[in-house]
Parts: sequence; C-alpha cells; structure tokens
Amino acid sequence: MTVRTSLTLVLKRAGYQVTTASTPKESIDFVRQTNPELILMDMNYTHTTTGEEGLQLLAEVRVFCPDVPVILITAWGSIGLAVKGMKAGAFDFVTKPWNNLMLLNTIQTAIQLSKQDEKQKDAALSTLPLTDTIIGRSPLLTQVLQTVNRIAHTNASVLITGESGTGKELIAEAIHQTSNRREKPFVKVNLGGISQSLFESEMFGHKQGAFTDAQRDRVGRFELADKGTIFLDEIGELDMVCQVKLLRVLQDRTFEALGDSKPRHVDTRIISATNRNLAEMVVRGTFREDLFYRINLITIRVPALRERLEDLPLLVEHFVRKQAETNRTEPVEIAADAYDFLRKLPWPGNIRELKNLVDRTILVSGKSLITGKDLKEQYIEIPVSVDVEQPKVQSLERVERNMILKAVELYGGNLSKIAIALGVTRQALYRRLEKYDITLPE
Repeated sequence: MTVRTSLTLVLKRAGYQVTTASTPKESIDFVRQTNPELILMDMNYTHTTTGEEGLQLLAEVRVFCPDVPVILITAWGSIGLAVKGMKAGAFDFVTKPWNNLMLLNTIQTAIQLSKQDEKQKDAALSTLPLTDTIIGRSPLLTQVLQTVNRIAHTNASVLITGESGTGKELIAEAIHQTSNRREKPFVKVNLGGISQSLFESEMFGHKQGAFTDAQRDRVGRFELADKGTIFLDEIGELDMVCQVKLLRVLQDRTFEALGDSKPRHVDTRIISATNRNLAEMVVRGTFREDLFYRINLITIRVPALRERLEDLPLLVEHFVRKQAETNRTEPVEIAADAYDFLRKLPWPGNIRELKNLVDRTILVSGKSLITGKDLKEQYIEIPVSVDVEQPKVQSLERVERNMILKAVELYGGNLSKIAIALGVTRQALYRRLEKYDITLPE
C-alpha cells in the first residue's frame, strides 16, 4: 500500500495519469480491457519474498499487452529474479528505495521507445551530419545510423558491440552529437587501460590526502561527464571488483570520491563498447549479469568491414583525401585493380587496418596512381585463428540460423541460456525459432 501511494504521488506530480491495482487479479482484469503506456510492477504481493509472483504476473500481463514496457520494482535480495524478469521481457528494473529522478527518466525512456512503431523505424533514414567521420551507405551501416537517430534523444544506456577497428567510438560520438546533450561534455574512458588500484580515483575522483600521492583534489570522469555522456570503452576488460564499483554508480548515478563521505549525484548518459561477447562472459561467470542488463538497454552492433565491402571505395577515397590534406598534396588516384585486391582481403583489423594500408602505400610508393600491385607490396597479413577466420560468404540468414542451431546444441531447450548466448531477448528468440522452423529438444 505504501509503495503504491508513494509511486502514485510521484507520477501524478510528473503529469502522468495513474491507475493502481493491489492484486494480480486486479492487474489482469485491467490489462484485459485497457492497453496502458507503461506498467510498474512489484515482485511480491503476499507475505512471500521469493519474487515468483512477480514473474508469473509478468508472463500473464505480456499475453494481453506484449508491446507495453514493464518496469519491475525489487528489493536488493531479489535482483536476480528481476534479471530473470528482464529475460522474460521486462524493460528494466528499479531497486527499493528508488531514486525518483532516475525512476522518472527510466519511465520517460521506456515510453519514448515504445511509441516508435516499426513503420517509423524502417522508414527513418539517417540525416546525421557524419560525412567527415562515419563513411558508407551500405544497408548494414544505414541500419546502425537509423538506430542512432531513433535512440539519440532518449537517456537509454547503449552498448555498442563489434570487432576491433570497426568504429565503435565514432558511433558513440554520433549518439552524443545527435542528442540533447551535445553541448555538454563527451568523456571517453578506456577501461582496459585503468588498473584496479586506480579505478576509483580515475572514475570517481579523490580528495587531497586520500592516499599517499594524492597531493591535490582530482575530479573523476563521471563528474566531468555531468549533464553529458560518458563513453566506457572496452568494458569487457573490467575485473569483477571494478564491475561491482561501476554497477553502484550506474544504478542511481551517485558516488563518493575517495577521501570524501559526501555522496555526489551526476546526470550522465552511459554508452559502453566492447569487442568481446559479454553474453558468453555472463554464462562463464566472468561478467556480472546485473551489470550486463544495466548497460545494454539498447544494443548496437557495428558491422565488420567484410560485411560492408560496398563501402570500401568510399572509405578509400576518404583516406586518400585526408592523406592529401595532411601532406598538402594532390590526392592520388586508385586503379580499378586496387579495389579488386582490397575486396579479396579478410580484414581482421577492419577499417583501422584499411586506413593503415592505404596511408602506408601512399607514403611509401610515392606514386600518383596506386595499383593492386602497390597495395599487395605493402599488405601485412595478420594470422587469424580458426574461430575468427571467415568462411566463404554466406547469407546473413544462413549465418544466423547456424548460430541458433549451435546455441541449441550447447544449451538444449534452455531458452534463457540460448537467448543470453545469442545476445537477444526471449521474444526475439521465439520469432527466430519460428522463422527458421527450429524445434527445441524436450
């Protein structure tokens, strides 16, 4: 009763129309007749504290309104169950006692995203002023830019995935520059380069005298990013101790600088990036499951260069032009056979590798016309492991179907583990199983 009263007061003050239900039956009766914009759902309704009642109600509610975002309310002891709820289709979870501002931001984000129907998503074409940074017009890259357009103006946390050298940082910058936070700081943090001993000082700052070498106050990265965006690159490299410390500030945007007992609050959007498979790391126990769900409300996968070879000429022309501007010379020409040579390469280093090859060939050859032979002389072949080496090109649908079959082989009929391993929701997994006519083992 107290929870419902408090939430009703907060939401009405924020301008929302609120309807409450005290029992699961009242909730089901309501959603049978009405399709709300959003549902806030506690995990327990009787004297039990297992949270199973909440999971059961979530499953029943989604039968009647599958597209309505559901935010779960949970105590610390049932966070594991809340994560299960997100696997079952919940939008997010908040912990008791909740932060009113963070709760309202989460609600606003959920409603904004749910209002964007599939027709608008498919029709949206990128209008981002990114010609000097993100080069290409391939379908896969266009889909990424469309996603950037759709989610930039929300406060949703974003996880950018993709191989090394694909341009994940550029996508993060694009989100920031297209958002309402564009006039505020965009703070980049390479988590792979921060040791465990320096993590708190770097991220949260410290007071003078907090430790031996703390000769003056230091402002942490989160405080620097206040009202702006913080980009957490290589988040998959964080050890478990640092993951716990990071999770705390992501949950309510509050932290304490080393040597200071006064909590500080920041309004910061979180964008993370990794070239590792965090879902597999969760299964192996090397990445926290609650942190995984906290950072990837929206996931954007940046395609590898070999998946967007149609963009290769545009990229080469861009690098040639930039090289000429740097050296104050006329741009060189690229022969047709040079492009034929480039299209046959595996590109394990992606766009970064392509830029390196083009720049090196121009500088070393000194020619005004670059041929395939010139590129071949400067090409450095990088040994690729069997797991990473790509087979002959297959359709994306065939690759996706094979990956699902492999996950089914590994985890049998366990839908949750299959979905985590593939990095998709259970609902998305159901659709793919039906699409590819895949039957799970009993």
